[in-house]
Amino acid sequence: MANPELYVLFPGCAREALARYAEIFGGEVWLNTYGEFGRADGPPDAIAHGGVSGPVSLSGSDAGPGEEPVRMAGLMISLLGTDEPGTLHRWFEALAEGGEVLDPLQPRPWGDTDGQVRDRFGLRWLIGYQGSAQD
Repeated sequence: MANPELYVLFPGCAREALARYAEIFGGEVWLNTYGEFGRADGPPDAIAHGGVSGPVSLSGSDAGPGEEPVRMAGLMISLLGTDEPGTLHRWFEALAEGGEVLDPLQPRPWGDTDGQVRDRFGLRWLIGYQGSAQD
């Protein structure tokens, strides 16, 4: 069975969001517009399907008619231990730009380091690693 992948319905900012995630995490961005898919239910340059493939992969589109755009409550995207501490700190700071730090990335009493941030596109991220040493 393949690992699940996040698919986000963005409120008209899929192009910007996916490009930003590729900038933060690295990887390749691919985008297909409504026009390319022959869809007439939105602007021809709206994103019908796109994604980022790299160290962090996710897909998404601009929410179409009748679709609700992403609103995260009771859910976080976890990047716990997915890379070296220095990289995770860079990702946290980049996701916080234009967003909101909900809980600073810091050492915890149990010995690990983690934090939470909501990025400018509304996604909530949990980032951390075992131990408290920074690279």
